[in-house]
Amino acid sequence: MTDQPVQQQINIELGEKEAEGIYSNLAIITHSPAEFVIDFTRVLPGIPKARVHARIVMTPQHAKMLLNALHDNIDKFEKKFGEIKLIGESSGGPTFGFQPPTKEEKFH
Repeated sequence: MTDQPVQQQINIELGEKEAEGIYSNLAIITHSPAEFVIDFTRVLPGIPKARVHARIVMTPQHAKMLLNALHDNIDKFEKKFGEIKLIGESSGGPTFGFQPPTKEEKFH
């Protein structure tokens, strides 16, 4: 007899409201020893105030799993469609919204 983990199938339901999605061009990430909190908002030209549209709270382990899943999916996307260019990364111009990590902050 082998001790193989039993695969559990999860039925994920997507509600009508959630299926519409929420556009975000700014994420504010904070953390404590117990959790990561990601607030998704959007910054629009001419509007000085931004409202949080979604807050996701997860364990540090799940945050790292999300990082790895995003990295894997971005690699697959770029292999299929080409490199994703980041605005302001090479031009040195002003940026807003999601900010790429500095060279010192990049994960490997």
